[in-house]
Amino acid sequence: MQATVPSRVITGAVLPRSTVATASLVAGFALLTALAAQIRIPLPFTPVPITGQTFAVLLAGAALGSVAGAASQALYVLLGAAGLPFYAGGSSGWEVATGATGGYLVGFVVAAAMVGALAERSQDRTVATAIPAFLLGNVVIHLFGVPWLAAALDVGWVEAAGLGSVPFIPGDLVKIGLAGMLLPAAWRLAGRTGRGR
Repeated sequence: MQATVPSRVITGAVLPRSTVATASLVAGFALLTALAAQIRIPLPFTPVPITGQTFAVLLAGAALGSVAGAASQALYVLLGAAGLPFYAGGSSGWEVATGATGGYLVGFVVAAAMVGALAERSQDRTVATAIPAFLLGNVVIHLFGVPWLAAALDVGWVEAAGLGSVPFIPGDLVKIGLAGMLLPAAWRLAGRTGRGR
């Protein structure tokens, strides 16, 4: 008799991996986001730097699904808030987590959950269909980041969008494309394929 690999049901999607493996992937994607945060290009006119985080966030949602994807980003945020040098440029702490860019951190968790939910509904079956999900996830990050930035800087939403959204769109499109290209590798890492579960 052949042994079977245990599977775990996460929000309706059967993922062929154990709880331990899922936890390892959650931690791994949290670390990937921390690593991507160290790719940092400061801009002189805004407190929001260009980083690689968005790339990791979107990939986490598509590869892990809604619950595990969101968990990976929540873990990332919590570890950085606890003092590990996980935020952009090696920064950390509660003050950073709740500072001017804190809305983007919240948006990471929500975006990963939403991209994961779309992936569970077959939106990630091909790279071409995953890109719209990534675009939507990116919009979610901005929808959380810009109002938070406006409140932190005491400026209007239009000015906040000019400081924390519009200048980042070209780079975001590059990161979305890169995440799409690496999606098959992420599927393999997570123990699944883009054409079935």
